[in-house]
Amino acid sequence: MERAPRNRARGFTLIELLVAMALGLLVMGAMASLFKTGLNAMMLVTQRTETQQNMRAAMDLMVKDISMAGAGLPSGGIQLPNGGGAIASKFACDQAGTCHVPAFNYPNNNYMYGIIPGFNNGVESNAVVAAAPPPVINDSITVVYADYNFPLWEYDITFPTPGNGGLINVAPNPAFVPAPPLVTAAGGLQAGDLIMLSNSLGTAVGEVTNLTPGSVTFADADALNINQNGAAQNNIKTISGGANTVAYRLFAVTYYLTVPGAGENPRLMRQVNGLNPVPVADNIINLQFAYDTYNQAGGGALDANQADPIGAGESPNLIQKINIVLMGQSILKSANKSQNMYLATAVSARNMAFRNRYQ
Repeated sequence: MERAPRNRARGFTLIELLVAMALGLLVMGAMASLFKTGLNAMMLVTQRTETQQNMRAAMDLMVKDISMAGAGLPSGGIQLPNGGGAIASKFACDQAGTCHVPAFNYPNNNYMYGIIPGFNNGVESNAVVAAAPPPVINDSITVVYADYNFPLWEYDITFPTPGNGGLINVAPNPAFVPAPPLVTAAGGLQAGDLIMLSNSLGTAVGEVTNLTPGSVTFADADALNINQNGAAQNNIKTISGGANTVAYRLFAVTYYLTVPGAGENPRLMRQVNGLNPVPVADNIINLQFAYDTYNQAGGGALDANQADPIGAGESPNLIQKINIVLMGQSILKSANKSQNMYLATAVSARNMAFRNRYQ
């Protein structure tokens, strides 16, 4: 008898299985690599977007303040108290007596310019910003301008005691309708604010130390050394007998970096008058300014990108343009790595000295 042949089911050989597994591993490896590349690209875009938004917010605020430098000030700025009995006045300091930049006195015998450059004066307590690129130079800048939001010029200003600059009376001028708010209202004056007073005898600046709805006090020994009744010249006392006194609140705004410590990121800070500083942006690791300045001693030639105009003997009143370079580091990290980015712009301070270059 013949036996019918059996049909054996055919399978994969060991070699075929090994080849298939190898090909599968290659495909899975390629997919994993592609997935990792996609994740890295997403993190890269996220880091750049977050850093750019952070830096642009900081830059926009700085540009707004710097563009107002000198607005409302007398042409050329204001001489603060000087002469016999005078001491150096301060900026970038708060009511607790803490000064937030290493050099905090007004330059050139106590003179308040619209712009005060702060070359290599930009990190609080001279702290080290470890991530800043070499050479490590961080600058500060202080700009001074009049506040037009609170209508202090709509008040009648009188000195209750002529010859004493420690107190003024403020009363809403009935000619203005609606009547201005009380000086103690929200958004009004507070201790540490700077007030510019102008009348027939000149212009002087005082720091508010106390106030009521009808008066403002400028006591000596204020945090910024602005009120100096004992100084020989250019204090409020010297103009206290003048007529038609008009007042404006000034903003003296300083931008600088601080390193909080305890592993925190460096921050860009904004400090106004004698008030507490507020953070503007985190992880700003480098802040530099350069100035296009007309060189009065050099025949009026324009010195472009002058990093230290005061140190070079040039007047801040002749600054025409402010060049800003800001460097930020991404707060988000990938594999303990961050990205650094630069942002640069230039601002023409519209209220500073003007020179016709095309004559």
